[in-house]
Amino acid sequence: MPRVEIFNRDEVLEKAVQLFHSKGYNGTSMQDLVDATGLNRSSIYNSFGSKMELYQESLRVYKKHANMYVQKVLIHNSEPLETIRKIFATSPEDKANGCFLGNCTTEMANQDREIKDFLKNNLNAMHDLFEALVSKGQATGSINTDKSAKAYAAYLFTALQGLRITGILLNEQKEFESIVDTILSVLD
Repeated sequence: MPRVEIFNRDEVLEKAVQLFHSKGYNGTSMQDLVDATGLNRSSIYNSFGSKMELYQESLRVYKKHANMYVQKVLIHNSEPLETIRKIFATSPEDKANGCFLGNCTTEMANQDREIKDFLKNNLNAMHDLFEALVSKGQATGSINTDKSAKAYAAYLFTALQGLRITGILLNEQKEFESIVDTILSVLD
């Protein structure tokens, strides 16, 4: 008979996301997961399979939250350049720890094929989003046509990844915003 989970799976995943986000995959031990989630090792293994499977599920949860944020930005902003600026904004948790997906890229992309594929899918989705926003901005004249929307999309994704990593080291919000202004000035 299959075992029944007697814990809130979503709460456990949120705790795992926070832990992996702050410590990374290699820096997180099974004991860290036990301590953070309140589950014993066998419950973690029985419910999630392995540390790697829990990590992968944590990435999916984080991406789901990131997608919800982007959807909210898209709903509340009609001007493409302002929408891009809001996407570049960062949460306090991402400010302190960097973007979980970006951190994963630097730590795990060359270590696990499934993770690399997951990250490539994220890259493609973000490229598509940026390309659509730039195309719209170019059509309305708010973004220049010096480069193609596809070229600007690749630039924006790369700049966003770098900013999320560099942002960990920045102490002042004004400095962060100045960098965003400089990045986006290419589109003017």
